[in-house]
Amino acid sequence: MKLLHGVTAALMAIGCGAIGTSAADAVPVYFGTGGPGAKGIYRATFNPDNGKLTAADLVAEVGSPGFLALHPDRTKLYAVANFPGGPGAIGYTIRAGGALEVINSAPTGDGGGAHIAVHPSGKFLLTAQYGGGSTALFPLAADGKLGAAQLSKHQGGSGVVKPVQEKPHAHWVGFSPDGRFALVPDLGLDGIVIYRIDLAKPAIERHGFAASVPGGGPRHMRFSPDGKFIYLLNELSLSVTTFAWDMAAGTAQRLADVPALSAEVKRKEAMNAAAEILVHANGRFVYSSNRGHDTVTVYRADPATSALQVIQVQPVRGAFPRNIALSPDGAWLLAAGADSHTVAVHKVNPTTGELTYQTKSVITVPAPICIIFAQP
Repeated sequence: MKLLHGVTAALMAIGCGAIGTSAADAVPVYFGTGGPGAKGIYRATFNPDNGKLTAADLVAEVGSPGFLALHPDRTKLYAVANFPGGPGAIGYTIRAGGALEVINSAPTGDGGGAHIAVHPSGKFLLTAQYGGGSTALFPLAADGKLGAAQLSKHQGGSGVVKPVQEKPHAHWVGFSPDGRFALVPDLGLDGIVIYRIDLAKPAIERHGFAASVPGGGPRHMRFSPDGKFIYLLNELSLSVTTFAWDMAAGTAQRLADVPALSAEVKRKEAMNAAAEILVHANGRFVYSSNRGHDTVTVYRADPATSALQVIQVQPVRGAFPRNIALSPDGAWLLAAGADSHTVAVHKVNPTTGELTYQTKSVITVPAPICIIFAQP
């Protein structure tokens, strides 16, 4: 049971995903944004009984809060964002009714953040800097205040796909199920940088590296519910690479690679790029979003082996889905169309995992990039 609790805590901390709550409750949903017309963080309410969203309201005015993450105590929300003095991270206290009150902000010192995650302990958070090719650690005080960033620079580049892979591009941050390691997929390095966590300081130290497919361009990843496997989404090759995770050693062994779209589709539509990956809490369904093709690929997963099989490619009813998220009960999938300024709802078949679009279940959100569910 200890392992399962650790997995749950780590998944809560990753950001832009589902946080557990009763299906009978209306669930607040926050949207990170970035692009024309967007003014900051927006909030709506989701009804898990019928899959309906209320209209979204602006609750925090801030520049390009692309990705969001909840503190484990669920009373604080963090974002990577842009400020007059430069990009960094910002923290908010969630007030009654879902309003956000600024705690403080702190610069990364290495460009804008592409992703953010709070450690299950609540003692620190990490951000990934795509342009800077680095991981930043921000200590968190008991009241949620951000301390000064500690930078860990990535080195090298695979050089397979020029020019994008000639240098590091850290793209996502998250934690192993037991909270002992931080994992950072790097698009430029074609693999996952693994850090060992020193919780007492707190600090991170480079521990290892898990190579993905050459030219794949790793973007985001998720653990299986039991913590035995990693599903890594490759942005450039539009594929999912699976790894076996050794919890004791903190190492990952590559197992297989499965395309999200057919070779014919990828040849016809050169602008396609993978964006987000999710693993259902039952371990039997995996989802990834395809920008350009504007779809979600649905995979049947074998919980015992991590083997994947594509069973559906579902149109999102929007444009350029940079983010998708499962509702806390796993019964619904929300797809954010960054270019269509929409969030659309799809029902999850509990037996097969396949998606069905829910008519009249689309709301307007300016340039949505991240969807995160929070408890009332």
